[in-house]
Amino acid sequence: MVDGIKALEKKLTKTIPQAIQSAARDAMEKGAQEVVDMMKRLVPRETGELANSIGWTWGEAPAGSMVVGEVGGRSYNTLRIVIYAGNEKTRVGERDQFQLARLQEFGTQEMPANPFFFVTWRTKRQRVRSRITRSIRAAIKREAG
Repeated sequence: MVDGIKALEKKLTKTIPQAIQSAARDAMEKGAQEVVDMMKRLVPRETGELANSIGWTWGEAPAGSMVVGEVGGRSYNTLRIVIYAGNEKTRVGERDQFQLARLQEFGTQEMPANPFFFVTWRTKRQRVRSRITRSIRAAIKREAG
């Protein structure tokens, strides 16, 4: 029997996964906030209601919002951040059937597009993913070292 096998098993099954999850969570939160901040700078402002509706959350987006995309969320991954824009206050139309965030992002026949949502995500996506990867690697090295 090899000496220290129990300590190695504990490190591989408990300590390192917890450190990875913590590092990934912190990096995801920082990245999501960075994306949200840029979206808020780019969004057209008339009343400021749309800018105030932009945010991120763990889990599901608020009802009535438009979602950029999700980070995580696969069946083996429990960390899932959703970045969103719009809420019940930013719905427009005769029957509130349109989300102002979508109308601004893609435009209409009468209004040109004012993209702020997907352009921000495309700009920041690689930076956010790289930050998460670096954080995970650093956590593994720190715990395994």
